[in-house]
Amino acid sequence: MIAAADPKAARIVADFPILGTTTSRGKRLVYLDSAASSQKPRAVIDKLVDYYENYNANIHRGVYEIAARATDAFEEARAKVARFLNAADTAEIIWTRNTTEAINLVSFSWGLYNLAPGDAILTTQLEHHSNLVPWQLLAEKTGAELRYIPSDAQGNLVLDGLDDLLEGVKLVALAHVSNTIGSIAPLEVIIPRAHAAGAIVLLDAAQSVPHMPVDVQALDVDFLAASGHKMCGPTGIGFLYGKRALLEAMPPFLTGGDMIKRVSYETTSFNELPWKFEAGTSNIADAIALGAAVDYLEEIGRDWIRAHEIRLTAYALEALRPLEPRGLQVYGPPRAEDRAGVISFNFADIHAHDLASILDTEGVCVRAGHHCTMPLMEKMGWPATARASFYLYNTEEDVDALVAALEKAATVFGIA
Repeated sequence: MIAAADPKAARIVADFPILGTTTSRGKRLVYLDSAASSQKPRAVIDKLVDYYENYNANIHRGVYEIAARATDAFEEARAKVARFLNAADTAEIIWTRNTTEAINLVSFSWGLYNLAPGDAILTTQLEHHSNLVPWQLLAEKTGAELRYIPSDAQGNLVLDGLDDLLEGVKLVALAHVSNTIGSIAPLEVIIPRAHAAGAIVLLDAAQSVPHMPVDVQALDVDFLAASGHKMCGPTGIGFLYGKRALLEAMPPFLTGGDMIKRVSYETTSFNELPWKFEAGTSNIADAIALGAAVDYLEEIGRDWIRAHEIRLTAYALEALRPLEPRGLQVYGPPRAEDRAGVISFNFADIHAHDLASILDTEGVCVRAGHHCTMPLMEKMGWPATARASFYLYNTEEDVDALVAALEKAATVFGIA
């Protein structure tokens, strides 16, 4: 199979140092696991080094030069994320460690104070554990009921009974994009109907913010959570977007230094937004580097990234089709336009972990397992799947390498 030329994609690959390396077996590294964590461009790596070499200092309280420089860079990174999401106010961006912490912040600081017996939480059958377990625990603590929007065999949400499911719901929490199947939630339908029913909406955008334009004001979403490490940024940094009125009314999630305005032996008053939710020394370096990642993604263009991933996913679906008579099963929506660049599959009776190990011998990196969606796996009847996921730095040549590695797996396991 001849890889289609894409000059811009080839230039992007050169921005990522790790993609120029080879494996211990001498194979070109083919990284197809960006749904788990993305690779980092040189600009982000350089920003981390620059901070530690030139202005490493704690923020907000220091009056000396490098402390002021660190504070400015830290807060400018927050402003970049706000612009990236089209938030109305920079103070609506709260730094967290990751999507998981952002969701838990909402569960503890909003959920515990706004839910009671007789209320309901609505999520979906497609959710990552990070957007499921917090709501299970919240339901146990508050007496609220937990409900699920069902999905069909292709991973699309079934909305026929949505109005009934929304009866009595105060919180709708759902993923924008399924990390396992790649299906995209119809937010243009769900969010207005949730609001009409009196519910607020939390969006797990870990798999969408890095890959497509996301405008929180156009969506009218109430909360949004995402992780830096999936969008070319470092690990250990993420963010929560929340509408200012909601955040103002919520108590702090963690307490200690920096989130206070005044402390006495008798009482404490809390800081203003966004610092009310950022107790202790923040992850300064990684927040600044995430700002560099935002700059990088905006320079590339999210419209281009989305179009590139649709083209690449379509190419992959077509390239994999000849293997289907030999037992390859590809899951998720059949059209590339209806999904993100995530393809989960199984090959004949090869266990997903064994399949991933064979692909690794060819330098092809895919994820194998339940992808933190065990309930979905049980619903679908899959013990596990292998998952290839694409990003802006992948090319048709990478898809060709995946197909060639699957051919090797067929040979190793005796699949005719």
